[in-house]
Parts: sequence; C-alpha cells; structure tokens
Amino acid sequence: MSGDARVVAGKAVPRGAFPHVKVAGGFVFVSGTSSRRPDNSFAGVEVDEFGTTNLDVREQTRAVIGNIRDLLRSVGADLGDLVQVTSYLVNMNDFGGYNEVWAEFFDATGPTRTTVAVHQLPHPHLLIEMQAVALLPAQGGQS
Repeated sequence: MSGDARVVAGKAVPRGAFPHVKVAGGFVFVSGTSSRRPDNSFAGVEVDEFGTTNLDVREQTRAVIGNIRDLLRSVGADLGDLVQVTSYLVNMNDFGGYNEVWAEFFDATGPTRTTVAVHQLPHPHLLIEMQAVALLPAQGGQS
C-alpha cells in the first residue's frame, strides 16, 4: 500500500486537492482533520433561532479524534497505531477541555503530541483541527 493516497468514502470531502490519508514507507499520514461531517455541518456547533452560536471544544475534539480513527481504519490502522499528532487550537483557553477529551482516548504511552494556537481555521465554527502520523501495522507478514 506504499504511496497509496485516498479520499475516504463516507467522510467529509476535503476542501482542496489533497487526500484524507496517504500511506508511505510504512506510515499513515492523516491530513488536517476537523469535526466537519459529510453533510458539511460540524459536531460541537449549535446555532439557535436567533443566530447565537455555541461552540463546544470537547464535542469537537471527540469528533476530530473519531474522524481520525475512521480514516486510519480505512487503511488497516487504528488510534493505537498513532505515533504523532499535531493539534491546532484557535483559542488556548480551550486547552483544558481539549486536554480532558484527549485523556479519554490516550494516556502517557500514546502518541507524541504538539499543540499550537492558530489565528483561524478554514471555517469560523472550527475550534480545533488535528493532523496525525501512524505506523501501519504489519499485515500478512508484510512491513
């Protein structure tokens, strides 16, 4: 599967000319992933009848990790195969909620992680985006 790049069916279509995942050299590279759903709505976003928007970093973080899990599974890997994650937060005041949800999925033996603050993400409802690298598990004696 070396060099295999793919857009994964059933996931939100990338907003540019790039794949969700690419397998190369025994690694799986996951493009920046958000809480966007296939219908272009976002997990962790509520807009009331007056247009007031409520953004929930915990729900968005769970959705992002879930989307990464699904993308990894599409190539035969899973969250336990992650070796490195970079997270982009629009507001470092959300770090606590994001960190709390991270701990629901990973502990100190999980992937290495870097978290950076960014000015904005591709949609104003996004609080977080992550990109990841995983080690593709050996399949059928292949490495």
